[in-house]
Amino acid sequence: MRICFLIAALVTALSACTAPPPPPVPQPAPAPKPAIITPVQTSQEPAGEWSDWPLALGDWVYRQDERGSIALFGVTGANALVTLRCDRARQTIFLAREGRSVGAIVVRASSAMKEFPGSPTGGTPLYIASEISPRDPMLDAMALSRGRIAINVAGQQPIAIPSWAEITRVVEDCRA
Repeated sequence: MRICFLIAALVTALSACTAPPPPPVPQPAPAPKPAIITPVQTSQEPAGEWSDWPLALGDWVYRQDERGSIALFGVTGANALVTLRCDRARQTIFLAREGRSVGAIVVRASSAMKEFPGSPTGGTPLYIASEISPRDPMLDAMALSRGRIAINVAGQQPIAIPSWAEITRVVEDCRA
């Protein structure tokens, strides 16, 4: 019996000497899911004076076609944010801003501010446009503004864009 007792004690001692199970391997935290950001159009003006608003991204491009001339402002490869077109046959200038809104187009320059009636153009992409006489003094104010002009259409984020020579070129084309 002593041998049984010794064997039982030995088995118990040996079972107590087994290595503990290995600690769990830390798993990397799951990667966070990217947030889906949906742009929201708002009619709220950026903070501060309009002359201090950041300029919208893009450049002006001037072109001539069978209807007259056009200056387009926006990012290359995307729809223009703003267009200024001289329709020579009608002797008028059209100012258009991309968007779905209906209402006035308010243009601010360093020396003037004017509201023009706007209406949808009916094309794709959607624009709201206003017909302006080529002799309207606001066009000169836009062309000679100190570095920027601002365009505000109800229901859309107002934008500030640079006042470059392309504006003058279109205006002069229509006055000729």
